[in-house]
Amino acid sequence: MISNSVNLKEKAHWVWRETLAVHRRAPETRIASSLSAIEIFVALYYGGVLNIDATDPRWDERDRCVISKGHGSICMYPILADLGFFPASELQRVCKAGGILGGIPDPIIPGYETINGSLGHGLGVASGMALGLKRNGKKQNVFVVSGDGELHEGANWEAIMFASQHKLDNLHLIVDNNSISMLGFTDDIVSHDGLVRRLEAFGWQCVEVDGHNVLKVQNQLLSLKAITDGRPKALIARTLKGRGVPGLENEALAHILMPKAELLDFLLEANDAR
Repeated sequence: MISNSVNLKEKAHWVWRETLAVHRRAPETRIASSLSAIEIFVALYYGGVLNIDATDPRWDERDRCVISKGHGSICMYPILADLGFFPASELQRVCKAGGILGGIPDPIIPGYETINGSLGHGLGVASGMALGLKRNGKKQNVFVVSGDGELHEGANWEAIMFASQHKLDNLHLIVDNNSISMLGFTDDIVSHDGLVRRLEAFGWQCVEVDGHNVLKVQNQLLSLKAITDGRPKALIARTLKGRGVPGLENEALAHILMPKAELLDFLLEANDAR
C-alpha cells in the first residue's frame, strides 16, 4: 500500500502542474476533464486507499481501479511515473511514436486495468470484477472513476442495479461530478440533481464531498472502504472542469476547448516561480 505520509495538497498541486506540462507537449490530450479529477486520483494513489504494488502492476492481491473516464485521466500519467509504474521519460513521449502513453489510455500502460475509450462501460466492468472477487472469497476492493456525463448512459444504471442485487460492498464508484459533459452543462441535458438520493434509492451507500479538498476525499474513501454492510458505495465529488485555467474552468464547452500555448507557458512559469 502507498504510504499516506505524503503531503497530499502539495502532491495535488504538483500533479496539476505536470498535467499542464503533458498537455503542452501533447495538445491532442483532453485537458479540462483531467484537471477536475486530480484530487480524486491523488487521494486514491497517494492517500493509502488503494492496495497496489508499482513493481508488480498485476499483483493478484491488488485493489482494482477502473478508470472509466479514460480521456480524463491524463493527470494519471505523472502519478504513475512518480510511483514507479513506468519511467518518467515516458512523459516526454505522450502521443508520440514509440511511446506507451496515448491520448486515450489502454492496458499497455502499467497501472491501467481496462480499455477506456468507449465511455459508460467502466462501472459494468468493475461490477463484474467485484462479483468475481467476492465469489472467489477474495478481500480486494474495486474502485471505478466515472465522469458525470457517463451517467446519462443506461448501461451504468443496469450496473447500479446489478451491484445492489449482488450486495457488492467491495465496489466503490467515484463520480467526477464537474457538471459539464461534451457539449454543455449536464443540467441542460439530463440533470444530476439529487444524485445521492437516486443512488440510495437503488440500495447504495452514498456520500458527497468537495472533490478539490483532497484530504476530505481521502477520508471519505477510507471510511467507505471500511464499510462492509452489503451495499455498494459511491462518492460524488463536486469538481470544476478545467480547474485553474482561465477561459477553461467551468466553461460550457471546456471538454473540447484547448488553451493556447502562450497561456499554458504563462501558467507553468508562474507555478515554477512560486
